[in-house]
Amino acid sequence: MNKQVTKESVRQLISKKDAIEADIKELQDVLHSQKNVGLDGSLVDSEGFPRNDIDVYAVRNARNRIICLQNDHKDLMNEIERAIHELHAVERQRSGEGQQGNESGSREPRRSATVCGSPFARIELVTPGSPAKDAGLQVGDLILEFGSMNSSNFSSLQNVADVVQHSLSVS
Repeated sequence: MNKQVTKESVRQLISKKDAIEADIKELQDVLHSQKNVGLDGSLVDSEGFPRNDIDVYAVRNARNRIICLQNDHKDLMNEIERAIHELHAVERQRSGEGQQGNESGSREPRRSATVCGSPFARIELVTPGSPAKDAGLQVGDLILEFGSMNSSNFSSLQNVADVVQHSLSVS
């Protein structure tokens, strides 16, 4: 059952992903409202009895749903990645049919559209062994986009921390 991937089918997958992320956020809010018990806080008191200051059933239910949704999210992200790769492969094939090779026989890389927006941050320090260093960031690099954040919706570094925290809780 190998159906043709279209931009619309990818958009639908992304819509499903967004819905799952919204559901996870709602369930995390439930855990937060229950004395911030989270995914691994204790549900029993020091004597081994169920805590009477939280709704244990709601916490267990929310935890279960979050774990199930995180699994669904992971599968959906893999499906989105596969679909995007397939979509781009088809587009490369289409654009390659009319493109001539250069003198060395290789094709020129296609230039992507210019990134819109202005930088909202500048890298001042890159610690050796850090994820930033591993990703190739260097002192002086300008940040145009970070996750869903860009210069139009950036107000403080707390925004960056929020994006990172959300990404950790979703994966």
